Amino acid sequence: MGLKSWKELFTQIPNTNWLNHITPSCSFKASSISNLKFFLDIVQIKLCLVKPYFTLPKYPIVEARELLPSFEADLYEYENLPGFSLVAFERNLDYFNEIFQFDILHSLKEHGENQEICPLPDIIQENNLNTFLARLPKTLQEKFRTKFKIQDLTSLASYPDLLPFILQMDRGHVLALNGEKNFYLAGIYASFPSDLDTELKRFGLRIKKFKPNDNILYELNRNFVYQFLMELYGFPIVSERRTSAALFARKLYKLGEKFLIRVLGQSDRTITTLYYHPSNKFYPKVEKIALVKVDNPKKDVHSFLVKNGFYLDEKRKVVILRVLYKQHKYDPNNIREDRALSISEQEIIHPLTGEVINNINIIKDTYTLVLKLNDIIKGEFTGRVKYKREIVEGTDTHEKRLKFLYSWLSKHQRRIIGYSDEFYANVTKVLDNYLLKSEMFDIFNEYKLLYREVWEKYSYIKQARKIKTLEDLKNRVYNNKKIDYLTMLELCIQILNDLRFEAVNYFEDIISKAISIVEKILNDRYLQKKYIQQKDENLTAYGLKIKKLYGRLVALFDELKAIQKNKMQ
Repeated sequence: MGLKSWKELFTQIPNTNWLNHITPSCSFKASSISNLKFFLDIVQIKLCLVKPYFTLPKYPIVEARELLPSFEADLYEYENLPGFSLVAFERNLDYFNEIFQFDILHSLKEHGENQEICPLPDIIQENNLNTFLARLPKTLQEKFRTKFKIQDLTSLASYPDLLPFILQMDRGHVLALNGEKNFYLAGIYASFPSDLDTELKRFGLRIKKFKPNDNILYELNRNFVYQFLMELYGFPIVSERRTSAALFARKLYKLGEKFLIRVLGQSDRTITTLYYHPSNKFYPKVEKIALVKVDNPKKDVHSFLVKNGFYLDEKRKVVILRVLYKQHKYDPNNIREDRALSISEQEIIHPLTGEVINNINIIKDTYTLVLKLNDIIKGEFTGRVKYKREIVEGTDTHEKRLKFLYSWLSKHQRRIIGYSDEFYANVTKVLDNYLLKSEMFDIFNEYKLLYREVWEKYSYIKQARKIKTLEDLKNRVYNNKKIDYLTMLELCIQILNDLRFEAVNYFEDIISKAISIVEKILNDRYLQKKYIQQKDENLTAYGLKIKKLYGRLVALFDELKAIQKNKMQ
């Protein structure tokens, strides 16, 4: 059945009475980022996601596709929903030397065990209270003063009571370690620095998408670089709050800080966390938590979720989902060049016990993706999508269907290129039945530009799919199975044979990537040393066959380079 009230959430997690006000005096302590994250997850899921879901009419549930990279720009701003940003440091604060601005709060245990910052703790409490009141809307000030007149505002035990007021304030809040090495609320009204221009240009130069003083190259590639950089930190190109959070996390990670940055956007309804983790060498770890509807769950999945009580709302099939991501360094020769982020794990959180399961695929479900594509083609899809700067509702006209298709192909381009042959075959079957249907040509003629956009996007994917096979062969993998050098060369020759006849119609960047991949195959050290550099008399029949195929591949490679050269002239 799910929960009947938001107050029931997490009531069966051990030692969390402080959250449910059963024992208000109970003090929760956290001394590490991981412990603090556990605390924040419980409090913020309850008060910032689940409470609004139960108390606000028509809460906009997050669609699974919204958590799939690349992330889409927001459709709406839900002003009645909560939003916040915070930063936490696993160290004491050094107020003057911090690299951002905030209003400081003081803990009684700020300087060391059993040592007060001042012999008059009442003055500290009054100063903290006044700091809060100065940043709160006037309508909340009296209520706040009454509620927190004698309560320690900086204690984590007070945080669940404080959070509804923090949500009414502008800017972020700050947590840090006190003298006893426990986290406390150390500041409010924080501004995260965002040197977007410098970071964007530096990153673009590093990945060789920009050149110094080259205005044309900058104009052509700026949006790509901007989107890639933001996606590395879990965001699309969006609001100032999330942009500054991403860039501040980038800066803190470069400085070697042990930190956590967390943002909830009123538009994305998703808690995004960026935090230091020793397993990540180059970037902070990224994860997102949201209330997600499970679309068309398979019978066994639905039965499991019902039987084990994992639905927050069984009727609407809503779950609390945490998604963990993995970053990818930019590689110009990767056919999925724009891939900065991919999903590494999905966790459904039990609404009572907090138990986590990670063996159910909700947002990468290929069956659901094809079903949605089918619905779009048939005009039966009732959702909304952003086509360029236009919000399109429903698919009741062919114009809307084409706009939906363009957005759908843009969103899932990487997946169509990289997923299984079965998935790819299902996608192409659905698309061909619509885009190549002779009865539809008159209708498509009415929307020439739109149809051409969709067809170009689809053609690029089909071409890239072939080159993706070459990428796999470079690693001697085919259909997810390891193959020998002979099979690798045979399959490469087969692909290049087809490619040389079709190359005239291929996109230039795809041909360039194909040439780069084949060059790496030809320069394979083991292949060179074991077979190519050996005299014929020293080779077995198998080795001679490899050497012969290698020569054929070199000839095809040279032919492809010549075609590219002629095409560019």
